[in-house]
Amino acid sequence: MNATLAVFIYRTLQRAASPLLLLYFLWRVLRDHRYVRRFHERLGFLPHAFRRQIAGSIWVHAVSVGEVLSILPLLRRLKEDLPLVPVFVSASTIAGRKLAGERLAGLVSGVFYAPIDYSFAVRRVLRTLRPALVVVAETEIWPNLFFETRKAGCGLMLVNGRISGQALPRYRRFRWFFRHILALPDRILAQSEANRVRFLSLGAPPERLTNAGNLKYDFPSREAAIPGDILAFLRQTNPDPIWIAASTMPPARSGDVDEDSAVLQAFAELASSYPRLLLILAPRKPDRFDAAAVKLAASGVPFVRRTSLSSGARLGQLPGVLLLDSIGELAALFTLDCVVFMGGSLAQRGGHNILEPGSCSRPLILGPHMENFQEIAAEFKEAQACVEIEAAEELAGAVGGLLGNPDLRARLGEKARLLSEARRGATARALEAILELRSSRFPAFHPPFPLRQLLWLLARVWGAGAAWNRGRNLSRRRRLSTPVVSVGNLSMGGSGKTPFVLWLARQLARHGIRAGILTRGYRRLVPEKETIVEPGSHLPVARTGDEARILIRAAVAPLGIGADRYSTGRALEQSFHPDVLLLDDGFQHVRLDRDLDIVLIDALDPFGGNDLFPLGRLREPLRELSRAGLVVITRAQPADACAGLAAELRRFNPHAPILRAKVVAESWVDCQTGREYAPQELPPGEVAAFCGLANPASFWNTLSSLGFRPVFMRSMGDHHRYRPYEVERLAKEAARLGATILLTTEKDHINLCESACDLAQPIRLFWLRIGIEVDRGEEVLGAVKKVLNRGALKIQ
Repeated sequence: MNATLAVFIYRTLQRAASPLLLLYFLWRVLRDHRYVRRFHERLGFLPHAFRRQIAGSIWVHAVSVGEVLSILPLLRRLKEDLPLVPVFVSASTIAGRKLAGERLAGLVSGVFYAPIDYSFAVRRVLRTLRPALVVVAETEIWPNLFFETRKAGCGLMLVNGRISGQALPRYRRFRWFFRHILALPDRILAQSEANRVRFLSLGAPPERLTNAGNLKYDFPSREAAIPGDILAFLRQTNPDPIWIAASTMPPARSGDVDEDSAVLQAFAELASSYPRLLLILAPRKPDRFDAAAVKLAASGVPFVRRTSLSSGARLGQLPGVLLLDSIGELAALFTLDCVVFMGGSLAQRGGHNILEPGSCSRPLILGPHMENFQEIAAEFKEAQACVEIEAAEELAGAVGGLLGNPDLRARLGEKARLLSEARRGATARALEAILELRSSRFPAFHPPFPLRQLLWLLARVWGAGAAWNRGRNLSRRRRLSTPVVSVGNLSMGGSGKTPFVLWLARQLARHGIRAGILTRGYRRLVPEKETIVEPGSHLPVARTGDEARILIRAAVAPLGIGADRYSTGRALEQSFHPDVLLLDDGFQHVRLDRDLDIVLIDALDPFGGNDLFPLGRLREPLRELSRAGLVVITRAQPADACAGLAAELRRFNPHAPILRAKVVAESWVDCQTGREYAPQELPPGEVAAFCGLANPASFWNTLSSLGFRPVFMRSMGDHHRYRPYEVERLAKEAARLGATILLTTEKDHINLCESACDLAQPIRLFWLRIGIEVDRGEEVLGAVKKVLNRGALKIQ
């Protein structure tokens, strides 16, 4: 049996169980009305703003609160190292999604409920996000998610992989099934050696399995993260000492320990000895908050709920209890000088993570049930970095023994800290694996059958027509007297050609080489056969086209605009006598002979959906890359070496040098005054954004990397010409949503109507001036100089 057959069996059982699934959903909604909110996300219907037009994003799935907290350091590193890559996070639980929405704002591009593991829902999410990589945290093994991810060509990785000792026997009963599903991920990064062995025992391929360490060792606890109202409560109460009962759990079965009750009993025994004792009781699950409050009220112990602090509630007296009825705040409280009892270890629940309090140098008390973190607990016990108890009756004595012995608390806390710090580094290892895997995956997200079949047929027709047209044009190829360097690409849409042409023209000028630029003038309205323009001229966009207007405004070289690049080139030669002609977007314009083809590959969308138009966005097959004399990967990420992409390019062109470049924001320009602002220093106020680009995601990603979070982002068609009513509508929407600034691109600014700045008032309009930085740019200049030298032009 293989993965396909395993998934077929799984889907057959799913269909049979569908009525039970509907009953389950109904039960969840009746039990908790919050479950119905955003339920459409569980069916794969995500917000329109999440829709990607090109592949390349990263989807990270974290089932609940613990997983969301564990991936926080990893998400921060992704934001730093891949600032232009959209990252989306899904969660399965209400609490997990709520926490993710609160903690990840500004860090990720979106948060949503994970789709149910039915193929239709998973496919819908994949087509919306178009990820290059799906990262699943801890123990989420979903057959349809895994299978559909790999089927689309995305990378698939498990990070912080864990299979608890309690769950392992259940998995082993179905090893015949799970060994095929676990063969689907490209990498499984287990959080410990014990977990690596467990994955192996289920049939995971050993060559894809690594003990990468636990992400939770890298959790950055900081006192500044304690909410202000809790800090104010602590200052007002001034407790001494503090005991935290962390993540307490109800009984697992009849006769088991109720940890809330055990903690309150221990508190009652300690209260007389410690008159200023504060217990912070933190039940693990939100549905236990009210039950804990009822127990506290029944016991007569003074207490206050954390959620009431913001409304001015206070604790009447000490000893007393702060009931932490909130999500995601416990880790910050470990920075307090306290003793920590880790819940889930007296009840037969397998324990919880002790790394966060350990990393804060807190002395720990553990019960006998730490099966979920067996390896970590064993290390702490062997190093005598915790206090072990066997029963609830021992809890008061263990807590009292630590509260009354500051030296013992300090020794245990220091040992816990050293153990935690010695195991750090899992985040860096996971990040390295993510960068490597993402750079080697180029997925294709095709529409469903039968539309896919129709588009495939049309793509074959397109390919045949393109091949015929190319052969016809090659037979008519003509050569100019000036050497020609073409800058182009393989796919439809922007790859940074215009910024690269400007960069190359400037570099040549600095070396005393006079360049001229040939461009088609796409979508210009004046039907001139050829238009020859001096640098810096003020011709209307209707006569030049928007991209040509950018080249003219830069004033770096004379420009020839015309569909017939040969006759336009002749006219440019006669008027300006350039040393070299730069053919903008010329890779497919084979009627004009050229001396060097520079092909740009967009790192965010390298292969245009891996198929010809209209199924994909390729203008011609990837094999035509063999004609390139130089390949430049644009929009390359700072920490991404593009090794996987470079290796793929080598399949089609083994010899051409492969360089990297990135687009950089140079300044914002005030449409009204012409004043320029640094990229991250606009006037204060909320912003909105719009653009008309073939790849609007490039502009949205740039805004995100600069720290802007627009109240809305509107995309128009490529080369869109803005009418007055459209500008007014954008300005009104911005004002309605509280924005005072509209942001757009230079290309869109050129396409605005003449009165746009006035029509937008009082909203201020800014456009972004961009440039490009090329690694090993001297190699580009060297290649051009070789072209000139072959033409017998002496370059000093």
